[in-house]
Amino acid sequence: MSACFPQERRGERATLSSALEAERLVCFWMWEIKLTQISVFRRAVFTELHELKRIVVSENGVVERIEAFAFSNLTELQEMTISNTGLKILPDFSKINSAAPEFLFDLQDNMHIERIPSNAFLGLTNATITELFLMGNQQLSRIHSYAFIGAEGPIVLDISRTSIHTLPESMLRSLKLLTAISVYSLRRLPSLELFSELTQANLTYPSHCCAFKNFKKHKSVKNQMCDDPGALRLEPYFYEDYCKDVIEVTCYPKPDAFNPCEDIMGFTFLRVLIWFISVMAIVGNCAVLLVLLTSRYKLTVPRFLMCHLAFADLCMGVYLLLIAAVDIHTQSRYYNYGIDWQTGAGCHVAGFFTVFSSQLSVYTLTAITLERWHTITYAMQLERQLHLGHACAIMAAGWLFALLTALMPMLGVSSYRKTSICLPMDVETGLSQGFVILLLLLNVAAFLVVCVCYMRIYFTVRNPAFVPANADMRIAKRMAVLIFTDFLCMAPISFFAISAALKLPLITVSHAKVLLVLFYPINSCSNPFLYAFFTKTFKKDFFILTSRFGCFKTRAHIYRTEISSGQNGAAAPSPKTSDGALYSLVHIAQVH
Repeated sequence: MSACFPQERRGERATLSSALEAERLVCFWMWEIKLTQISVFRRAVFTELHELKRIVVSENGVVERIEAFAFSNLTELQEMTISNTGLKILPDFSKINSAAPEFLFDLQDNMHIERIPSNAFLGLTNATITELFLMGNQQLSRIHSYAFIGAEGPIVLDISRTSIHTLPESMLRSLKLLTAISVYSLRRLPSLELFSELTQANLTYPSHCCAFKNFKKHKSVKNQMCDDPGALRLEPYFYEDYCKDVIEVTCYPKPDAFNPCEDIMGFTFLRVLIWFISVMAIVGNCAVLLVLLTSRYKLTVPRFLMCHLAFADLCMGVYLLLIAAVDIHTQSRYYNYGIDWQTGAGCHVAGFFTVFSSQLSVYTLTAITLERWHTITYAMQLERQLHLGHACAIMAAGWLFALLTALMPMLGVSSYRKTSICLPMDVETGLSQGFVILLLLLNVAAFLVVCVCYMRIYFTVRNPAFVPANADMRIAKRMAVLIFTDFLCMAPISFFAISAALKLPLITVSHAKVLLVLFYPINSCSNPFLYAFFTKTFKKDFFILTSRFGCFKTRAHIYRTEISSGQNGAAAPSPKTSDGALYSLVHIAQVH
């Protein structure tokens, strides 16, 4: 007989000292304690057993406590297994005093152990912990930074299915194999320089493998046997471990197509451009809102719609600024921040802003275009003109639509956490795929409506009774600019996004970021100029507002004089409506 097995006691809660008392003198090299009713291991229960090499305590759910110094002076002990028990505190191993050159600890599936204290393995000063298995200890959240003081190792560590948040530095320098599968709480890795011997890592998050992608370690000292020319041929495994000049880390899982190994802005020119575009969008649209909301003129339908458009485009600027700020903060270290960013509130807020902004902007642009077409088509039928109440109802529907579409990914229909730029690119389920495709098709339909309306407007104003013939070309050019900017923003985004939603991607996420910065915010930057800054009425409002602060007083005085003379004189009838509906029809009022 080469092992000792204590008799199983059913119906009573026993201590290990009584179970071993009659048998301890005839044990040889292994004790296996399995499926017993033993609840407590008493002090010094395993003492001076110099031939004992292996202890196995497993599948003993009633074990609640192992007293201090229960294991002492086990000089030949090589393996300790304590698994599937009811222990709440890790046993004291400080008196094991094993002289074995290699030691294996299997401490898995102890569901109630929450931490590994300092000096936990102090009794192994003469041994090297070759393997330490902690997997399945689901409540284990902390390994003390001094837990491995006085012990060598571990060389192989498995912390899968635990709740560990950080890895103590003292245990990393000797690691060659790290397994941390389904450890969702481990979101950041220590400094890579601490993994001086690591050759393989099996981790939870693909982004962590990006840390090791270009990380190579140069060995400072090589074994003298490496100088033997035949070392690689005769001892390939020895040569691999001790003789290679450069060590590369093999890491799993590999990053997927949605999260390549790069910063949020993968290219330097994008990192510069996104700051410029975001600031321009925020400043431009804030200026539009400030001028329109402080104007002394009556709030008309076009002004009202312009305020909504400026606010929607302002939200796009905020989204870009948020992405740019996070990119700067995580530059060159995104692998350590990516999980917190993509699964946290920040990415959800950024995603909400971009979807809300894009949908409200497209909706408002469509409403402005339809309002222009309706006003010009029925210019002489005052009873058919849109009033502010109608505009309020239309925009209330637009806000409701934009809010619902922005909230859907937060409710599980697609997701903002799929990529670092927080766009709803998750099309894994049929519902998510249908949602993304529907949004894209609605945007394409809105663009077609805008094109048709502008064509109708152009053919209407070509009538010599409406505007002079020599103004046709100027009007056509302005409308062409409006349509071109919409097309430039919409076409590439919609084309590549629809192909990706159909799971037939034509470009990578890295290239999609170029579209995000160069094309996606075009309308947000150009709308303040095309719909406000270039109009004469906006210029009047702007100069009159700035004159209150001592700027442009002369220009403001000229505009005030024009307004005063226009109000006192007998102006001839014009195709413009009484509420200034052509204010938003860029410059048409100026061609007379």
